[in-house]
Amino acid sequence: MEEHAQDFLLRDGFLLLGTALIFVLLFRRLGLGATLGFLLSGAVLGPYVLDLIGDPESKLGIAELGITLLLFIVGLELAPPRLWRMRHEIFGLGLLQVVLCGLAVTGIIYLFTGFSLQASLALGLPLGLSSTAQVLPMLQSAGRLHTPFGERSFAILLFQDLSIIPLITIIAAMNRNPALPAGPPGWVLALETAAAIAGLILAGRFAIRPLFRLIGNLGEREMFVFAALFTVIASAALMQALGLSTALGAFIAGVMLADSPYRHELEADVEPFRSILLGLFFMSVGMLLDLSAIAERPLFVISMALALIAVKSTIIFLLGLAFRMEWRSALALGLLLSQGGEFAFVLFAQASNSMLVDSGATSLFSAIVTLSMVTTPFLMMATRRIRERPASTESREEPQDDGANALVVGYGRFGQTVAQMLIAADIEVTLIDTDIEMIDVAGGFGAKVYFGDGTRIDLLRQAGAAEAELIVFCIDGDQLTEAFLHAVHDAFPRAEIHARVFDRRALLRLKDSPVKSIAREVRESAVLLARNALGGLGISREEIAKAEDTYRLRDKERLSAQYESGDLRTARDRIITQRAREPREGGAM
Repeated sequence: MEEHAQDFLLRDGFLLLGTALIFVLLFRRLGLGATLGFLLSGAVLGPYVLDLIGDPESKLGIAELGITLLLFIVGLELAPPRLWRMRHEIFGLGLLQVVLCGLAVTGIIYLFTGFSLQASLALGLPLGLSSTAQVLPMLQSAGRLHTPFGERSFAILLFQDLSIIPLITIIAAMNRNPALPAGPPGWVLALETAAAIAGLILAGRFAIRPLFRLIGNLGEREMFVFAALFTVIASAALMQALGLSTALGAFIAGVMLADSPYRHELEADVEPFRSILLGLFFMSVGMLLDLSAIAERPLFVISMALALIAVKSTIIFLLGLAFRMEWRSALALGLLLSQGGEFAFVLFAQASNSMLVDSGATSLFSAIVTLSMVTTPFLMMATRRIRERPASTESREEPQDDGANALVVGYGRFGQTVAQMLIAADIEVTLIDTDIEMIDVAGGFGAKVYFGDGTRIDLLRQAGAAEAELIVFCIDGDQLTEAFLHAVHDAFPRAEIHARVFDRRALLRLKDSPVKSIAREVRESAVLLARNALGGLGISREEIAKAEDTYRLRDKERLSAQYESGDLRTARDRIITQRAREPREGGAM
């Protein structure tokens, strides 16, 4: 019996991996993304086409660990301070999206299908959620997860995970099955959730971190993998025991380890398991696609899937505009989150067990969710020209790998100086910027500047970053984040990274980033101006050098103390605000 089961396991593994390899490579080649390839390969192997793989439900249960691992990795990249800065998007934009989209889809189902109000709620509210498992990999592959657009997308997805708790409570409150035991009241579930989150935070601080410290001291590389998987599965199991989102538990565990020195090691250990299990998840979804239900009522399934996409895209687009997003970004956000999500399958099953909908309706709406997921890559491709800001009526050349030793991202007043010094030292430089007017002006002076967003990993790779020895970021504002710089370092380990920041606040924000050097924009020019001013007062070069050394030493001490505390107000006594001696004759200090 065991030998027979082993034969089936090997056969299933061979078929799953082989079919996925063929379809994913094909769809990648066509530019349609891996997700669609996994879905179609699962549908081909499933019971409604070739019927070569049995019991897809059990495989879906195992494969859901892929979503859990995905959220753990995302959590590792979101330290608590960064998550706190996103609170308005999470609890503002995220809350409005879940409520408005859920109620709008509920209204469509109630008006056009003949379902009762309870059944419409049980089906419509879950359809307001999107697919975390599909959207996050799309953002990662495009290099946009750590951009403002990516953070807003993730904020909505995170609130959707949190909303599983009230949605479970709503469906349980409408239960019509007398044989189904009554679940705990909503307030009890909320308290249990808060207690579980608090427990995970405490465990992360006082148990998990010491465990990784011990493993690191022992130098046991393999044990890091065991401990990483244990952390993810234990946090997910705790949430599952309470009937909550396993992915939420794993995400919290990741956040608790985000500012630990083991973050990159953990991410490297978990990533291969995440990739395999997430692919298996989409294959399982494809196997569960009830093609017979679609064949029986094709017009209903297609029209409902289109209605779902249209309603969610419109609402999220309008919400994006209300939250001051540029209209192209708001449109991209709406289309990216327009599909149904994997948690709908779980909530549909609960609705069926509660006798709110029958199994036929569950199959139909599961097919609608899957069909909506299939459309997302096509929608993003079809609307690319609309969503992307036109460079101008003239064509602009995108970056290309021309063998340069250095990449300079940002060719404004700061980047121009950096680039000229590098070129003067006989370094071959590739210049990248998004300012069309500046690119045209630079071209008039003989400088070749490529058009492109240098905060995208894929564009840096296109520009030759994999072979470059130096990447210098000279861009404005808060575009650089610690997570982005780590991502650049991981993608292009050969290149040294140097960055320009505006002020001390930005410098502190990037204190743990893998950069070789960070320059504050106006510091050195201010020091030079002060030296010239002191020289104009007739002060000797020795006295000027002494004053500069005093300033630099005290500024370094202050910055070191601020690094330790993370507080900008630390070491205020190191700021020079009082004269140390009497004024010199003639008024000079």
